[in-house]
Amino acid sequence: MVAASNRIEPMSEEPTWLTQDAFDRLAAELEHLLKVGRPDIARRIGEAREEGDLKENGGYHAAKEEQGKIEARIYRLENILSSAVVGEPHGSHGLVEQGMWITVELGGSETSFLLGSAEIAEDHITVYSPDSPLGNAILGKKIGEVAEYKTPMGKTITVKVLNVERFNG
Repeated sequence: MVAASNRIEPMSEEPTWLTQDAFDRLAAELEHLLKVGRPDIARRIGEAREEGDLKENGGYHAAKEEQGKIEARIYRLENILSSAVVGEPHGSHGLVEQGMWITVELGGSETSFLLGSAEIAEDHITVYSPDSPLGNAILGKKIGEVAEYKTPMGKTITVKVLNVERFNG
């Protein structure tokens, strides 16, 4: 569990829906990074500094790069966990919301995915964030409604909501 002193303001105003399993997994990862990952990389940076000239020290530069990745992951996890809504999603009432299994018509074919945090993704499911262009376009839409969104390359895509149901993991 994340202590209140570790909490920071979320990046997004929208809460992040997580299953209890996903929350526990992310909290354990954060705790590991704070207690093991961060001290280990600090030790490695210190050892590399002792080797001398930092300009030519590949070990030092690699450790600093890894430190940046660890700090970025810690920041991301703290943001996700600070805004998390944990539990099972409520029953579907035909409205696209986080925690729902959504079926859409996209590019002439039918596709289904979970609308929620990418952090809860597993090998067998596709997850779209509500902040993604697709997720943002359909969030709040009802079954049968059509929306459009632009891809990063500027192409406009039309999507029709075909079904919304509770995600059962």
